[in-house]
Amino acid sequence: MQLDASGLQVLSREECFGLLSTTPIGRIVFTEHALPAVQPVNFRLDGQSIVIRTSMDSKLATATRHSVVAFEADELDPELRTGWSVTAVGQARPVTDPDEIDRLAALPLTTWAPGGRDQYIVVDTAQLSGRRITL
Repeated sequence: MQLDASGLQVLSREECFGLLSTTPIGRIVFTEHALPAVQPVNFRLDGQSIVIRTSMDSKLATATRHSVVAFEADELDPELRTGWSVTAVGQARPVTDPDEIDRLAALPLTTWAPGGRDQYIVVDTAQLSGRRITL
């Protein structure tokens, strides 16, 4: 087991993707009006890519078109003081290919927010890191 300087367990790429596959909610970090913005989103993995659904005219869809973004998901237990966090960085792209849209539509990706979600955004993961804290 590898530990970082603060004593947290460093997760492998495979462990990071494994943990990401266990939770439906994460946070996407993007730039809005030259400032960092964070938005909670429902997501699913498609291989090593993060898939998000939003509306075509949303600020998220507009801000992430062909932009570098960060993504974070975690699971924490405040009582036990345990948990994990995974952060990904990569290029976001809107999905326009009809065959890819059909394939992504088959993913079990359900959004919690009301309204239409007709735009798929894929974040192709370039960097991935994760930490776990245990007793």
